[in-house]
Amino acid sequence: MTNLILLSFLRQRPMHGYEIQQLIQSSRMDLWTNVLSGSIYYALNKMEGDGLIAATAEERTGARLRKIYSITEEGEKCFQRLLRETLTLPPHSVKSDFSLGLAWIEHIPKQEALELLERNLGQVEATLAQWRSGKEIKQQYGLSEVAVATFDHAISLLEHDVAFLNKIIALVRE
Repeated sequence: MTNLILLSFLRQRPMHGYEIQQLIQSSRMDLWTNVLSGSIYYALNKMEGDGLIAATAEERTGARLRKIYSITEEGEKCFQRLLRETLTLPPHSVKSDFSLGLAWIEHIPKQEALELLERNLGQVEATLAQWRSGKEIKQQYGLSEVAVATFDHAISLLEHDVAFLNKIIALVRE
């Protein structure tokens, strides 16, 4: 999905990798996507090699030379294809590394398992608080109905994860 994100930004206007990275962080997109800083530059280089984007200018910042990329016609076709593919994916996968770990939880000491589960619960609760706060902040600037539905869905999933973790913790304590 990194390609879809990068192509969507480059559809807006030509940009360099650092600018894209800043947009991802400032929009908090990094909280709900799996885009890492290193993957941005890797993907830009690969997409340039594949002809999906082209370096159309260079910008010197101190000793650093930054390539400014633009989307190509092939890149636009790829964006359209990827966008359509994402709309056919399930909104939430039941595949979970966490569930896989639960299958073997009895192979670690009970107290350690509880500590790990409680740490996980704390992280999920913190993420839930961030999503609630993010929705509240962004609503002040106006959100589309689709964006509101997306926030509500994420919040609902996180609330279910909190309930699930509490249930698992209770079961492990027994």
